[in-house]
Amino acid sequence: MKGLAAFTLIEILVVVVLVGIMAGVTVFAIENPSDDAQQAADTSNVRILQNQVDAYRAAEGAYPATLADLITADPPYIRNIPGGETAWNYAADTGLVSRAE
Repeated sequence: MKGLAAFTLIEILVVVVLVGIMAGVTVFAIENPSDDAQQAADTSNVRILQNQVDAYRAAEGAYPATLADLITADPPYIRNIPGGETAWNYAADTGLVSRAE
């Protein structure tokens, strides 16, 4: 059987193991960015809400009692609260907004 070129069983096993390792690394790399994207969106939403709370205080002379007051004000400071009002911690005495855990 001279002259036949073929892969040995060891070579095939090495390739299968390497492909498996690369697939495992790829799955974990793809899974993590969604968490990063959610965290970036939360950070952006906190900044937006905080800016609108500060704008309300500058115009009205006091912080809004609830985040919903930003919607019901005339004119409204924001159209809706991302994730709903329960997604955020809000302190009416200090005007600080943070993500609810």
